[in-house]
Amino acid sequence: MKYHAILLSGLFTLSVTTRGQSGRPDQKNSEQVFKNIQSMKGIPINEFMGTMGFFSASLGESCTFCHVDESGGSWDRYADDNDHKRTARRMIAMVSTMNKNFFNGRRVLTCYSCHRGAKLPETSPDIAQLYGAPRFAEPNRFVATPADSPSAAQILDKYIQALGGAPKLAALTSFRATGTYHGYAAPIRQMEIYAKAPNQRSMVVHGDGTDLNITTYDGREGWSAAPTTDVPVPLIELTGGELDGAKLDAVLSFPGQIKQALTQWRTGAPTSIDERDVLLVQGTADGRYPVNLYFDSETGLLVRMVRYMDSPVGLSPTQIDYADYREVAAVKMPMKATVSWLDGRATIVLTNVQANAAVDASRFSRPAKP
Repeated sequence: MKYHAILLSGLFTLSVTTRGQSGRPDQKNSEQVFKNIQSMKGIPINEFMGTMGFFSASLGESCTFCHVDESGGSWDRYADDNDHKRTARRMIAMVSTMNKNFFNGRRVLTCYSCHRGAKLPETSPDIAQLYGAPRFAEPNRFVATPADSPSAAQILDKYIQALGGAPKLAALTSFRATGTYHGYAAPIRQMEIYAKAPNQRSMVVHGDGTDLNITTYDGREGWSAAPTTDVPVPLIELTGGELDGAKLDAVLSFPGQIKQALTQWRTGAPTSIDERDVLLVQGTADGRYPVNLYFDSETGLLVRMVRYMDSPVGLSPTQIDYADYREVAAVKMPMKATVSWLDGRATIVLTNVQANAAVDASRFSRPAKP
């Protein structure tokens, strides 16, 4: 959906995480782009940015909790040291040592384990939480399939049928959509989505006479660009888990191929979203972490997807909620998607969709560097 634009000093940049370097000779690491990198060396730029988002979400603070606020647009002083940044480095080393010494190197503890969205970890139990309603915990691990659950294939077949059936889905080979993009605490922007089967997708968010953000997946590679805005890295190549997410979004633009999009399918226990019964289906793109798909028990339509992307300090979830399904060329498509991630949320509303429209191949090319 997004890859993923967050509002930073009124401008769009990325919040992304990956599972490792791309191996490309032109893929720069964090210390080659940013100054004063001490604890997060040797990781790609998008993994570095995602790690910053993980810190922000774990402590419930914005970037300027650790970094000097430079609302004027210069990023030079973001590298300056202060007490919070020095403490963060010590915390990174402490958590790493604890996982190494007590959990055989497995990442059992993260920043979020203790902070839970607060600057200071709590030291006593919360009575209200203890005796309150149980909170649904999104499974970030593979779950066991209940004995009486329908199979993943049955749920996916119902979904395909609810959208219009396999033949009609196969007849949709491309589309161009226009609509709006509304980021958190930001103006509503005009946007366009271009998609071509089986797995190409591009989204362009427009500003006042210019393009604020371009996110593209060409079927093999992906990029996110902020070509005319003042951000520290105006063009970022997607790698690892973020690239997997871009591919999945492109494939789900033509959901007749959903069964081939992931592997190791299984179902989880029924639950509810917004007081509607839903069925959980899990698959995986990389064999390590699940992609959670929630289908309305009555209509069979997909209402939520949650996927996880790795970083050196923890898993970062991205949640996409789908709504307002309408027919386009005899196929139902969600006209509204709410994308939530660790440090932002955006609502995408489609107002016009042209099915099987001609889409120039250049729409999926690597954006030009500013």
